Amino acid sequence: MNSEVRSRPNILWICSDQQRYDTIHRFGNSLIHTPNIDQIADHGISFDQAYCQSPVCSPSRASFLTGRYPRNTGCRQNGQTIHSTERLLPRILKDHGYRCGLAGKLHLSSCSEGKVEEKIDDGYDVFHWSHHPQPDWPENAYQQWLASKNVSWEELLTSPEVGYVREGVPAEYHQTTWCAEMAIEFIRSTTDQPWMFSVNMFDPHHPFDPPAEYLKRYRPEEMPLPKFQKATLDQKPSYQQLDHVWAHNDVGGMRVDTITPAESQRITAAYYAMVELIDDQVGRMIETLRETGQLDNTIVIFMSDHGEMLGDHGLYLKGPHFYEEAVHVPLCLQWNNGFQKSRRSSALVELTDLVPTLCEAVGIPLEEQFQGRSFLPLCVDDSPVDEHRDSVFCEYLNSWTHEHSYATMLRTNTHKIVVYHGVDEGELYDLESDPGEFVNLWSNPSAAQLKTDLMKQAFDRSVLSMDPLPKRRGKF
Repeated sequence: MNSEVRSRPNILWICSDQQRYDTIHRFGNSLIHTPNIDQIADHGISFDQAYCQSPVCSPSRASFLTGRYPRNTGCRQNGQTIHSTERLLPRILKDHGYRCGLAGKLHLSSCSEGKVEEKIDDGYDVFHWSHHPQPDWPENAYQQWLASKNVSWEELLTSPEVGYVREGVPAEYHQTTWCAEMAIEFIRSTTDQPWMFSVNMFDPHHPFDPPAEYLKRYRPEEMPLPKFQKATLDQKPSYQQLDHVWAHNDVGGMRVDTITPAESQRITAAYYAMVELIDDQVGRMIETLRETGQLDNTIVIFMSDHGEMLGDHGLYLKGPHFYEEAVHVPLCLQWNNGFQKSRRSSALVELTDLVPTLCEAVGIPLEEQFQGRSFLPLCVDDSPVDEHRDSVFCEYLNSWTHEHSYATMLRTNTHKIVVYHGVDEGELYDLESDPGEFVNLWSNPSAAQLKTDLMKQAFDRSVLSMDPLPKRRGKF
């Protein structure tokens, strides 16, 4: 291996599951304890306006791992399998001399009802698969790890669920901890070539079950109450009205409209506790980089695939919803040898932008199929930190709940429009006068021209993100 390849930076890509933007202390949450994620932001660049391309797992993950929109990857919904011709970042990196590994979730194909996830040629040399912690598959590497320690899931998880919260597996045996252990093992064993490792823990995805020792750190009565104005519910799309009764419109599941304020605060406390466990494991991985002398030449990324409604707007979990709580995600990157420090960007960025940014950062040519736009200039030079995109685009294509629900979202710095396709429903918000997204202007005659203008922009983004298209002229 030549010296140029060997000197390329490593990539530690940490992606939590279903974590909203406002759960990081450095981003303004004074109630949560995230010193290690804060340090990534302090030593690198953080983004105040980073957005996923789908508010559901598989479409989002397929999108940010390829730098392409969900409609094009074949993974438009949970349960679909990504096209075998798609090139994931680890496949691209492997072609250029990297060793790549993963621990935790990948979720680029169906893995329901005991079916193990099918893999394409994704480039991962090391693959510790654990779609979620529960013992649904013998192939679950996390469950195999528990067995190697002579403990079982059933004996570790004995606390009853009360109000959708329970005390979960102790931190020592938690899936989040296991993910970090696998990353640490990989970091220590890979010293002769550049590497990338994906850390894809399942938390803070529901169920809300942090270790007891973490749950005790948060006092429910101090937690914020959900942001909800019931009087505005009749202005909202029918999907939201249904999900206000049963989350995911799953009758018999999580009954949202009966959750009391005290119960909602306890759910939030549990969610924050799950995030704090993630932060502690982030700290362990970064300390390993430091101990092995690899920290300065490793790009460390922390992000999430999409958010969690957490009771805001009368909703829990996820679905065909495009509120900030669902699509606005944390994103921060650190590279001591390459990025400027303590930068905070207000630019609109998409998770599609990560793959071209990382390729450019490590000196790999950008591939023709990429649809994202590199934001490397924001990280390495004096480019204005508030300029990158005019808008961000997000889509829900019958992705998970509400059969036949299709929607696209376009968000600018000042407005957001959501078009629900096949039905006469939508959302339109003035984010300057109504940052909480309570007043839906979709049917307001005074906003008719604004609605038309934004629908045109959304339609343009929809058409110009189709694949294949002739070689593009300009940017979208």
